[in-house]
Amino acid sequence: MTGATQNRPADAGAQRPYGARGAADPPDAPQAPYGAFPAPSGRGSTAVSTDGLPGWLDPVVAAARTVRPAQLSRFLPPEDGRGRQSAVLILFGEGPRGPELLLMERASSLRSHPGQPSFPGGALDPGDGDPRTTGPLRAALREAEEETGLDPSGVQLFGVLPRLYIPVSEFVVTPVLGWWRTPSPVDAVDPAETARVFTVPVADLTDPGHRVTVVHPSGHQGPAFTVESALVWGFTAGVIDRILHFAGWELPWDRSRHVPLDWRS
Repeated sequence: MTGATQNRPADAGAQRPYGARGAADPPDAPQAPYGAFPAPSGRGSTAVSTDGLPGWLDPVVAAARTVRPAQLSRFLPPEDGRGRQSAVLILFGEGPRGPELLLMERASSLRSHPGQPSFPGGALDPGDGDPRTTGPLRAALREAEEETGLDPSGVQLFGVLPRLYIPVSEFVVTPVLGWWRTPSPVDAVDPAETARVFTVPVADLTDPGHRVTVVHPSGHQGPAFTVESALVWGFTAGVIDRILHFAGWELPWDRSRHVPLDWRS
């Protein structure tokens, strides 16, 4: 394969090459790579490596190396250090319809973000280590295993996005990028935490027919996706939206197509 064909998800359609920005995009500014860390003992590895990744992930790798925090979200960690350190695993795999993402739906009984589709993840535990180095990597793998049952040894971590902030829950979130090199069975491990686990083809996420603008009761608006009988919105949808954009996978979609947050009621 060559060029753009190799670097796009199957059935995702025409894409804008990475680096071709829209007029509203801030200028690029390189961010220091997260680096490679030694693997700890136990299941899974916190070594960050791009070796052996499929070619279609190249634009995501490039975006992770250059994207600035403000290009991902207007909600950034407080300068005074407030916030609970946490991490999510953004896990890319290869399914029957090509590239896909692993998502889960949080249990409706949870205190934080009940019922929302999300990436696997959660707060750092003391045993995860330093939140400034390998702590978020360990936490992302640990939480994904606890919530979905995936085998961390089959996951290759290949990058980390800038830390972001969720004001409503005061989480400081490190998005960790992973390649599901060796897929394993997944399902909701604890119904008290996870309602269901599912994968979404990237082709569906880029399909303009699945893209909407969600309107929160507060009036806040943001990107969302109607996929797999779910409305993916909030932090998770915002990160997916920016990955599609900076990877050059985004297709033009109707931002005036509004969906209220209570769309299923």
